Amino acid sequence: MSRLAGKAAIITGGEGSIGMATARAFVAEGANVFLAGIAEADLKAGAAGLGPDRAAWKVTDVTDSAQVKAAVEAALARFGRLDIVIANAGVAGATGPIAAYPEHDFDQTLAVHVRGAFLLAKHAVPHLSAGASVIITSSVVGLTAAPHIAGYATAKHAQVGLMRTLAAELAPRGIRVNTIHPGPVENEFQHRVEEAATGADRGAAAAIFDGMIPLGRHADPGEIARAMLFLASDDSSFMTGATLAVDGGMSS
Repeated sequence: MSRLAGKAAIITGGEGSIGMATARAFVAEGANVFLAGIAEADLKAGAAGLGPDRAAWKVTDVTDSAQVKAAVEAALARFGRLDIVIANAGVAGATGPIAAYPEHDFDQTLAVHVRGAFLLAKHAVPHLSAGASVIITSSVVGLTAAPHIAGYATAKHAQVGLMRTLAAELAPRGIRVNTIHPGPVENEFQHRVEEAATGADRGAAAAIFDGMIPLGRHADPGEIARAMLFLASDDSSFMTGATLAVDGGMSS
């Protein structure tokens, strides 16, 4: 199949499990992929695994405007175009009641998720043409919420507001903008969140979260990647301003 033949994508948080699964899905469908993230060794290995002719990478702090601009320019220089923009970088943030919630962690969580998505859009949008797709990785808690995650839940809700603004602004240009809302995913990021949230060990914490998911299990990163592929391709050509839940029923 070649749903993305000839297209080029940039993915922030590209070295993470969802970012890499998405990159693999895109390359399999004919796209070239530029990975931006903060873990140099993982970015380098990930791009090598995708193929040097199909992928490139750059260490990028998404909270730094100059670095995000440089990543976008590097992607354009490498592939000559940009058709798919995925703001996927994220941090878990702190957990705790609002009165004790660390202010620095609150600010940093919003900076990575919200400022990071804003900066990627700001620098990438001028280079997009009709048919392009912008995807922001939010979360099930961008549609719901839970106690003790003020930074993360606020950031994930704010991404929806940013998405809706961009969708309205870019629709006249034929550019689509949507958010994707994964539930718990089987990866290291999620395990750390669960352990912090429950105070239990890894296995017990995962079991507690499985009990919250109507489908009774965590998602595989590839399942999220397939939803990303849907939003990136013409399969979703009449979708913009949408919140796509891929959460095993948690937000229903």
